[in-house]
Amino acid sequence: MELTLQVTIDCADPARQVAFWAEALGYIPEPPPGGHATWRDYWAEMGVPEDELPEGVGEESESIVDPSGKGPRFWFQRVPEPKVAKNRVHLDLKVGGGRSVPMAERRERVTTVVDRVLKAGATVVRKLDNPDIDHYAVVLQDPEGNEFCVV
Repeated sequence: MELTLQVTIDCADPARQVAFWAEALGYIPEPPPGGHATWRDYWAEMGVPEDELPEGVGEESESIVDPSGKGPRFWFQRVPEPKVAKNRVHLDLKVGGGRSVPMAERRERVTTVVDRVLKAGATVVRKLDNPDIDHYAVVLQDPEGNEFCVV
């Protein structure tokens, strides 16, 4: 049995999340399949009843994919309720290269990505800078408050 992985993130504004996470991960918005103009058109052709598609859903891409085909698909699912607590699962953008890379170079790699995602709409929560354990990372939040780390 083949297993594929999709990461689903509940949110209020899928278009905003698609734009942010495509930039953060180097992904692209997933185009609708089969030459359809929108995902909504595709779902309608598949027989999804109109009453199951809230207004605006599927008019813009609500998912992103790795252009190399290696990483998982991310789907940003519109939900009515706001985020109310700390994430129990979060993403780590592992760009530093690990402990075999000198700390100065890891810090530079992390800082480069942090600067890029800040411009895309992230906010810094805290820096994890502990030279005693040879560790440097930055905890951030995406535009809807979901935490993730750049390490």
